[in-house]
Amino acid sequence: MKPIRSLACVLALVVLSLSLAAVPAQAATANISLSPAQGPAGTTVTATGTGFPKKSSGTLTAGTGTAAFKVSASGYFTATLVIPQTTQPVVDVQATAGTVPASAVFTVVAAPAPPPPTPAISSSPLRFGVGTPGGPLASAELDQAASLAGEAPSVILSYKDFNQAPPVPELDAARSRGATTLLTWEPWAWGGGTEQPAYALDRITAGDFDPYLRQWGAALASWGHPVMLRFGHEMNGNWYPWAESINGNGPGDYAAAWRHVHDVVAGTGATNITWVWNPNVPYWGSTPLDGLYPGPGYVDAVALDGYNWGTSAAWSSWIAPAELFGPGLAELRRLAPGKQVLIAETSSAEHGGSKADWNTALISYLAAQADVTAVVWFNFNKETDWRINSSTSSATALAAALAARPH
Repeated sequence: MKPIRSLACVLALVVLSLSLAAVPAQAATANISLSPAQGPAGTTVTATGTGFPKKSSGTLTAGTGTAAFKVSASGYFTATLVIPQTTQPVVDVQATAGTVPASAVFTVVAAPAPPPPTPAISSSPLRFGVGTPGGPLASAELDQAASLAGEAPSVILSYKDFNQAPPVPELDAARSRGATTLLTWEPWAWGGGTEQPAYALDRITAGDFDPYLRQWGAALASWGHPVMLRFGHEMNGNWYPWAESINGNGPGDYAAAWRHVHDVVAGTGATNITWVWNPNVPYWGSTPLDGLYPGPGYVDAVALDGYNWGTSAAWSSWIAPAELFGPGLAELRRLAPGKQVLIAETSSAEHGGSKADWNTALISYLAAQADVTAVVWFNFNKETDWRINSSTSSATALAAALAARPH
């Protein structure tokens, strides 16, 4: 019986072998992938293929675009082509080598809108400047202000107190934008209030801060490019500790401190500084300017800060630009004849009148003043919304007024 079983096993193996031989060998599958797989028409796409006849030649097509390719010894290729213009949502990208095809779909998306043109700095004799919360390093804030105004600022306002190092990176940032920094240097410690005896004016004059002053002077001299420096601005008010009416200061102390700071800084060789003497617009009860002015040899330019508070505060009312700035400009011209004048901070509230009309009147009024060389917008939402775009009408009016001023 054993031979019979052995014969049966042999027959079974023969049948199985014949059955396997009847099954065709599985052919390798060719495929391609795209990078990127979507984008606008005109995109350059790289196709990567595998599983194609080895060492064969092939063609890649996408609509009317074609590219030839060579398959490697491992059945691999890469090729690039440009997706043609089309109205269809997808484009079929096909690769064929010999008789072996493969395809992949490229999804067509709308091209992104081109960015708006970058506003340029105006050639107007009345320069446009801006101050924003982030200062010269806040590119997005400055870009937005330029877009709203329709021109890039040529003056960028910044603030430093007596505890901060010379802001050379900020000066570089402003200069890279084609702008000059209007650097506000405040002799106090931020957040310390108006009574800060350590920063009394007579201590500055006595030389307590001379090492610090020399540090600033040396850094600005080494930097070497033009910078406008306004030390102790709005000194005729009573809201800063360098005012003569508070913090133990007395008449004559401010001018003496200014002259001392100027001399120490100038002694470092910082001839690139434009010294800007900058009171607030005079108001009833403010300190008279005559005693605060350090003299023509210590000042290169003069400036005013002035705001239309409208009815945003209980004590305020709407005031036109000519009424706001006219008396102060007359004072500056009397005290500092022949000096250039800047409006170093200004804006208007929305409450109490039309801010759009005020913006238009401001630029028209200042552009008619031959000695006023710059107007710097205080683009902050602070005591009220001083920003250019506190309303759409405000931004539209300012851009139109700037565009209309003489160039």
